[in-house]
Amino acid sequence: MGSLRYLNLSGAGFGGLIPHQLGNLSNLHYLNLGHNYNLYVKSLQWLSGLPLLQHLDLSSTSLSQASDWLQEINKLPSLSELRLSLCYLSGFIPPPIPSSINFSSLTTLDLSLNSFENTSILFWVFGLHNLVSLHLSWNQFHGPIPVHLQKLTSLRHLDLSGKAFNSSIPNWLYSFSHLEFLHLYDNDLQGRISSAIGNLTSAISIDLSSNELEGKVPRSFGNLCKLREIRLSSNKWGQQIPEIFESLSGCVSNGLEILALYNVQLSGQLTDELGQFKNLVFLSLGNNSISGPIPWSIGNLSSLRSLHLEANQINGTLPPSFGHLSKLESLYIYSNMLEGVVSDIHFTNLTRLTLLYASKNRLTLKVSLDWIPPFQLKYLVLGSWNLGPQFPSWLCSQKQLLSLDISNTGIIDAVPPWFWNLSSQFTYLNISHNQIYGEIPHIPLILSDHSIIDVSSNHFEGPLPCISSNLSFLDLSNNSLSRSIFHFLCYKMKEPKNMEFLNLGKNLLSGNISNCWMKWQRLVALNLGNNNFSGSIPASIGSLINLGSLHLSNNSFSGKFPSLLKNCNYLFTIDIGKNEFVGSIPLWIGHRLSSLMILRLRFNNFHGQIPEELCALTSLQILDLSHNKLFGSIPKCLNNFSTMARNNNSNYPIYVFDWSLMYSSRPFESELLVIKGESLEYSTTLQLVNIIDLSNNNLSGEIPKEVASLQGLQSLNLSSNILTGMIPENIGDMGSLESIDFSINQLCGQIPQSMSSLTFLSHLNLSNNNLIGRIPSSTQLQSLSASSFFGNKLCGPPLTDSCTINYVKPNIQNKRSKDFGGLKVDWFFVSMALGFVVGFWLVLGPLLWNKQWRILYFQFLDHLGYKLSGVVAQTWQHYFFAHLGQNSSAQGGSGVRKHLQLLHSTLQRPRTS
Repeated sequence: MGSLRYLNLSGAGFGGLIPHQLGNLSNLHYLNLGHNYNLYVKSLQWLSGLPLLQHLDLSSTSLSQASDWLQEINKLPSLSELRLSLCYLSGFIPPPIPSSINFSSLTTLDLSLNSFENTSILFWVFGLHNLVSLHLSWNQFHGPIPVHLQKLTSLRHLDLSGKAFNSSIPNWLYSFSHLEFLHLYDNDLQGRISSAIGNLTSAISIDLSSNELEGKVPRSFGNLCKLREIRLSSNKWGQQIPEIFESLSGCVSNGLEILALYNVQLSGQLTDELGQFKNLVFLSLGNNSISGPIPWSIGNLSSLRSLHLEANQINGTLPPSFGHLSKLESLYIYSNMLEGVVSDIHFTNLTRLTLLYASKNRLTLKVSLDWIPPFQLKYLVLGSWNLGPQFPSWLCSQKQLLSLDISNTGIIDAVPPWFWNLSSQFTYLNISHNQIYGEIPHIPLILSDHSIIDVSSNHFEGPLPCISSNLSFLDLSNNSLSRSIFHFLCYKMKEPKNMEFLNLGKNLLSGNISNCWMKWQRLVALNLGNNNFSGSIPASIGSLINLGSLHLSNNSFSGKFPSLLKNCNYLFTIDIGKNEFVGSIPLWIGHRLSSLMILRLRFNNFHGQIPEELCALTSLQILDLSHNKLFGSIPKCLNNFSTMARNNNSNYPIYVFDWSLMYSSRPFESELLVIKGESLEYSTTLQLVNIIDLSNNNLSGEIPKEVASLQGLQSLNLSSNILTGMIPENIGDMGSLESIDFSINQLCGQIPQSMSSLTFLSHLNLSNNNLIGRIPSSTQLQSLSASSFFGNKLCGPPLTDSCTINYVKPNIQNKRSKDFGGLKVDWFFVSMALGFVVGFWLVLGPLLWNKQWRILYFQFLDHLGYKLSGVVAQTWQHYFFAHLGQNSSAQGGSGVRKHLQLLHSTLQRPRTS
């Protein structure tokens, strides 16, 4: 084909080596092999046979083996457009570097989506003075925007997006008077936008979104009369929305078509100035703090196709002027505070509307029973609206619906038959949290491989429906579905099931679980809890090799712990509480289920010791073995629970608990936990909970001091066992503890002083033990109920015994005492008694045996007493004369002075023997 001038094979699905015979097309002007994704070359020498080539596009072709790519392309003298996006080019220029770069005709260069790291390797690019369009986005550059770019004064299109550059926007960039497209999206640019941006008078599109820019949007934006697109989302403007409108109120408002201010900390109210942007096609103000009602002037935006006002604090109701937006295609107003009535007037002219996301408001839809909407929606999300009590009949007119959410909308009705016929087109259906009743028919074929159905929390009854094999998510929980599960599990067993999330919990299902799990191998989460199932767990459940979450609690399952679960290496949740399982806790749990985060075996009949192998579960956050028949001591290796030892688990991946958060009206993963003496259900915050509950067993021995290393533990319940010894002295190291229950044991000694440092403690139960002594002083402990300490020998607040009248002697074995044949002897008191006896006889013994020593000794005591009385008399004399005597003299009385003189003479009189 020697005369061929134009060859376009882009996106054709070719793969393998590009044939060098393309170099024989010597008359070729245009060659596009881009977006085939599986093409590669080892050398580009064949390009030398294409001297007339002007356009070359090798995007998505691997050039990692072509070390000569720059040298060979440099030999194309007529090349004006070169596109090498996503060609796996790395951070170096292959040798030899050309001594001179020809590229004199090159006007368009695209090197985006490669792995260049340093802008210095692109110095040859900065010499292309005729370059009009330059794409360097999504490489691995870092540092400031290269100053050498200012040499490219002919640039009209500059794209430097993609987590590459930091620092501020350089001032020289604002001098590019010919620049039409400036895209700096998703970098780490900081600082303010200079008012010099008004010099970009040729600008058509400016994208500065997803940076760290702050300050205010410059008023000079209003001078850019050619500007059609402004994207400033995900920055830190922090302005009032009226200020933004004022900054853009110049000539720019007349031609502006795209205004994106999503997530920029805007506040204030929307004003009627919004109506001045009459040519807006796309307006995004979502995820801010905008308040107040939607202004009537929004109806002036007659060109608007997409409106984003979601996740604000907008109140009031929808103005009827919404019905004037005849070109509106998508509307996002969910997660606001809108209320009031929405009628057919609001939708009069919305004939093009295909997407309506309006959930989490308090709006009421009031339309006639025979209302036929003017639109054909594909996505409709009206969760938390008031649509009931009747099932909305106007939905039967929506023949193109792919996604429907009418959850929590006050519907008290049966589902009409025509609605189930629509389900064959749904990829997402959520009618949960209503009072819908009746039976669920067999759900027909679902078109999508990742379809989702949530009909939970209603009043559906009857048997489980037969489900299409390509359904991915099914939540039938919290209904009144009954009978066996056999026909549901074993339906079309020859077809592999695509189900990943299955929730049948909180129903009235009964009987044995059928042994038909072999085709359900894609299951990630399974909830059969809170039903009436019985019998043992079938062996085929071990074929669920991808299973991560298993809930079987509150049934009547029996037998031993399902041994085939050892094949499910990805399990992070096992909840089989409140059943009739027996036997010991398997040792293999600690070795085979290393990802386990929740192990809940409460209210069963497990016996034996707690295996130390459980300590290998370093990711464990919830360990509940309560209400069983376990005995022996608590393993000392509890300090191996490294997740519980962390003070903060907020960085732990939340997705393992919230598999369905983006689909369902609530997280799939939830647990009913006993904390602070109450049963509470945790779902969205479950990944932040760390508890150990070993209560109501027959555990003995002491509380291991190693438990104090679990500084992230929030609840520790060891009550109703036969534990002895003292509370660990270092329990105060467990700074995150909110609840402690050691009641009904045989603990002794004092309450450790370190417990007063547990500042988060709000529930404590130490009742019915053998504790003695004073309760440590702290704001937390004294604020607790006195019943927390009953059944001991304790004193001090909050108990009425203040420890001063009837002080309780601490029951601490003295370190000086020793045990002799069961008799404990305290040598301190023995030594004190012996010292008293020896001292007494050393002094009085000689006096009793020698009469002369006795006479001298008592004469000495008599003389000492005489001297002491003289000193006392002289002291009293000075006191009375200095104070009482002078005071009496000042009053003119002499009687007191006479009495004082008499007292003085009496004291001076010699004592008789």
